Amino acid sequence: MANQVTKTNNQITFSAFMTSNAITNRVQSILGDEKTSKRFVSSIISAVSNNPQLKECDNASILSGALLGESLNLSPSPQLGNYYLVPFRDKERGMIATFQLGYKGYIQLAIRSGQYKKLNVLAIKEGELINYDPLNEEIEVKLIENEIEREKAKTIGYYAMFEYVNGFRKTMYWSKEKMEAHALKYSQGYRSDKQKKTAYTFWTKDFD
Repeated sequence: MANQVTKTNNQITFSAFMTSNAITNRVQSILGDEKTSKRFVSSIISAVSNNPQLKECDNASILSGALLGESLNLSPSPQLGNYYLVPFRDKERGMIATFQLGYKGYIQLAIRSGQYKKLNVLAIKEGELINYDPLNEEIEVKLIENEIEREKAKTIGYYAMFEYVNGFRKTMYWSKEKMEAHALKYSQGYRSDKQKKTAYTFWTKDFD
């Protein structure tokens, strides 16, 4: 039904699309109650209105991605960073929105699992790293004590770790160069930012 509404009028605004009888009925049948449905519709309309590029996307693809986020009980608000609806150009459908889980969404899901005792990530600043042993996953650092000075210092890499309640522990350290290579390989938006010298993605806006 969502695809039919979209194809009937490609110029229909997302707000009109989401408040049409066909879509409101579909959303309520999926989410189960009117209060949850109204909250969902309102939050998605707000998220799209704050992103000009999403307004160009196929309405049904936005709804599909948002419903996936809702099924995970995650907020669509970009400020919370739980997940993002990222515009991509499809050869057949034109601009479509694709669901991408944000790192804060990963953290939320991890906490809810009840399996994690510790979960942490830290940007490592210039002069702090003494040694990282990838074989034994052991890191030695001397953190800058002054928080203001530390914030101003250049980031050289990233450390992440988790520990399960059963004692299993995993750590990782990546240099900033390795992280950027990962971003360029897997983020079309970041590659586009680099090529066009734009600042659309959070990779560009706030790399750390």
